[in-house]
Formats: sequence, C-alpha cells, structure tokens
Amino acid sequence: MSQDERAYERFDSPLASRYAGEAMSRVFSPAARVRTWRRLWLALAEAEKELGLPITDDQIREMRRHLDDIDFERAEALERTLRHDLMAHVHAFGEQCPKARPIIHLGATSCDITDNADLVAMREGLKILEGRLLTIVDRLARFAAENRATATLGFTHFQPAQPTTVGKRACLWLWDLLVDRQAVSSARSGLRFRGIKGTTGTQASFLRLFDGDHEKVKRLERRVAEKLGFAEVQPVTGQTYTRKVDSQVLAVLSGIAQSAHKFANDLRLLANLKELEEPFEKEQVGSSAMAYKRNPMRSERMTGLARIVMGLEPAAAATAAEQWLERTLDDSAARRIVLGEGFLGADAILRLYQNIVEGLVVYPAMIARHLAEELPFMATENILMAAVKAGGDRQTLHEAIRRHSQEAARRIKMEGKANDLLARLKADPAFAKVDIDAELDPKRFVGRAPEQVDEFLADHVRPVLEANKDLLGAEADINI
Repeated sequence: MSQDERAYERFDSPLASRYAGEAMSRVFSPAARVRTWRRLWLALAEAEKELGLPITDDQIREMRRHLDDIDFERAEALERTLRHDLMAHVHAFGEQCPKARPIIHLGATSCDITDNADLVAMREGLKILEGRLLTIVDRLARFAAENRATATLGFTHFQPAQPTTVGKRACLWLWDLLVDRQAVSSARSGLRFRGIKGTTGTQASFLRLFDGDHEKVKRLERRVAEKLGFAEVQPVTGQTYTRKVDSQVLAVLSGIAQSAHKFANDLRLLANLKELEEPFEKEQVGSSAMAYKRNPMRSERMTGLARIVMGLEPAAAATAAEQWLERTLDDSAARRIVLGEGFLGADAILRLYQNIVEGLVVYPAMIARHLAEELPFMATENILMAAVKAGGDRQTLHEAIRRHSQEAARRIKMEGKANDLLARLKADPAFAKVDIDAELDPKRFVGRAPEQVDEFLADHVRPVLEANKDLLGAEADINI
C-alpha cells in the first residue's frame, strides 16, 4: 500500500480536508504552531541578550537560520521518549542549532511558549474571519441596494404578515454580520500577550537569571511581546493565561455561527417558496433519486457546521471554569480540539456564506404571485378607510369585510380555489365608490422599507466598509 493509499485509511477532519480555507488551515497547522514556538524562542533569546545575558550573536544567527526547517519526524521520535511535545521540539531545535542549544528556552516554562503561540494563532485567525465578514457584508449590501424596493411578503411565525422588501430583509442579515464583525475586531484588538512569566506566573526564574533586577524582568517581557507584535501584556497569570480568553473568543465564533445559521434557514424557507435560491451549478445533482430537485445543499451545510461551532462554546466555558489554582492540565486536550476546530468551522461557514451571497437568485414573479395571493386580506384595512371617507358606515363596512374575508378564506382552504375576496368586495354596493385596484399597489404596504435600506447602508454599512477596505476581497473558492 502506497503512502497516498495509507492516507485514506485514517480519519481526517473534514474541516481541514473539505470545508475550511487554506489560509485558516495553515494558521492552525502543526507547522505554523512550531514555527511560532521557534519565533518565541528566538525573541526570548534576543531580548535576554539585549538585557545583558551571555548569549552570542552566533547563537542568535544559528536560531534564525533554522526557524522554518522543522524536522517533525525527529521531534515525534523524541516525544515518544520524553512524553512532552514542546520539550521534544526544544531538543530537535537544539540538535539543529548546537551552538544555541544551551540557551534555547532559557528561564521559560512551556506556557511561555505554547500559550503565546496560541494567542498569535487566534490573532491571525480573527484577522482572516474579519476579512471574510467584511467581504460578505460588501456583497450582501450590493444585493440589498439592488432589491431595496422589491416588495415581498413578510412573515412572522412563518405566517404571512405585513409586506417588506427583499432588500430590507437582507439588511436584517447584514446587521447580524456587522455585530459579528465588531465582536471579531474587538476580540482581536483585545488579545493580550500572555507574557514571559515562568511556571506559576511569578517570573521567579527570570528574576534569578537577572540577579534580582526586577526592572530587567519587566523589560524582558515587554520586549518579547513587542517582537511578537503585541502592544499589551496580561498583567497577571498563573502558569497559563486565564482560559476565559478562549471562552470569550469561542463566544465570538459562536456568534458568527448563529448569524449564518439564521441566514441559511431563512434561505431554505424562501427556496421552498421558490422566491430566493442559492446558486445551483449547471451540472449539479440535487438528488441521486429525484433528478428534478434543487436542494439548498450549501445552506444546509452551513446550518450543520454552525451547530458544530456553537457546540464548541460550552466546552471552552467549561475549561475556563475547571482550571485549578495556578494551572491544571485538563485544558490541554480540549483546547487542541476546540480552538482549531472553532476557527476552521467559522471559516468554513463564512466561505459558504460568501459563495451563496455572490450567487443569490431572486424570482420576482414568484414573489409577486405570493404577495398578490395574500395582499387582498392585508388591503382590507386600507379599503375600509377609503370606503368610510367615501361616506360609508365604519361598523357596517367592517362587518361586510369580515364576512367576505371569511368566505374567501374558506374557499381557499376547503376547496383549493383562488382568492376571490377582491371580486366579492367589488361586487358589494357598499364599496362601489372605492377604487379597490388602486388600494392594492404593493408600495402602499411596505412602509419605509426602501428608505430604511438606503439609510442603513449609508449610515452603518458603507462607513465600516470604507474604513476597512484593505481587508476586503477574500475569495470564497468553494469547490465542494
């Protein structure tokens, strides 16, 4: 059996192999993780040298030369003996850098490296997600503008309700995404470096290295943070940074999933009504048995992935709650799964979302048909007011409308016939002075929906897009 064939004999997370984008998969890959460890070891050694520890330029240059050429096979062999993944990589790095070997990881504990590396990955992952969110907002805003005045039946309880417009409905989806974008941006800017604090967060080992010089220990931490691109450091930690950080980030990812789930379910309902559909490729197969079907497979996949991401949030919260005193290791296995899968899941969801929004199909004739079927009932209040203005008695007219409406509804439900309410009202002498057809213009029923679209896009959407235009343009690249 070849190596390629053996690859198919092992489980491979569909999030990585099928759904998430390449950029996010790379951020949470083993290679990226270990490269960040090495960057941290280099930054620590550089800062220690700059503050007076006996570390040579040759040692620094040697470490820098080997930041990216990681021997994973050697590290895996060492881990089988050491039973400690980070120390296995310390030794593997040391074998590649024999001059620097004595000073790699000097004064540090594992979490000085692993926790900070996780924060780096989350920072990069949040940047990718923010770009995807902004791109979707841009595409959906265009859709909303194009359909700002397209009247459509509104639904409450999934029952026909006062009309709105297709563009106004899209603004509901847009607002959810803007809330998520703000949450992602705040989470990213609020991430603080765990710091260089040693085994229980007291910095005792570094204080010893610098002969009791507290100021140098503080400067060391600031310098390493700056080298990794962090402006702020967590003021206090135990061995780990508080796992509430993970919980808060997972809550943001869950928020993205919630918004996407709502959009996807709305689209599935509208697809059933044949009013709005996701893209459907020319050669795409909807069902292996029913060849005519156009199943909303992308939307269905979004809801499935969203449930996974939303389900990860409680695990992160439980991990934060379960930590004992300065540290307990029961966070490790959970975090390896929750962090990576949460980010890859959110990325997969947003790739689908973008792909759908860029190819949304609107069926105006079906929208108009459904509106016409229900509008007679909704127009009765306007017709009543017009008849009263023409000299009729409000109570008598109300009773007439009630009677005609009940009979029309009975015919629709019991006999499957068309709605004949308008014909009934036109034939009733009580409404002879009312231009009933004029009262049925859909524009009379959508209120300020078109203007709300214009104002929302101008006041809330375009300013955000303009301020973050450098993040726009992520490709959805959905292949499956």
